Amino acid sequence: MKEITVSELKNLKDNNADFQLIDVRETHELEICQIGGLHIPMGDVMDNLDKIARDKQVIVHCRSGARSGAICQALESQGYTNVYNLKGGIIAWANEIDKSLPKY
Repeated sequence: MKEITVSELKNLKDNNADFQLIDVRETHELEICQIGGLHIPMGDVMDNLDKIARDKQVIVHCRSGARSGAICQALESQGYTNVYNLKGGIIAWANEIDKSLPKY
């Protein structure tokens, strides 16, 4: 499984790179904090493959990187070669990039 750091993601965002960010957390988690991206709860990802790009980098994130890692592996089993897990998830983003985000 390929991973990307929060610093690398920030660089992509800052440079307006063409990539897709997918948040696989649950809806109630979005109310606490978010960093953008398409929201597809973990349990719904396999039913929404048509919404996940195959022609550009796809970065999947969750709270800590565990759920998004599992989703990356599931997507790879479906033939995706362009998916990256956000290492450390939104917790790492809050610790390293935007310290104003609440942690939970």
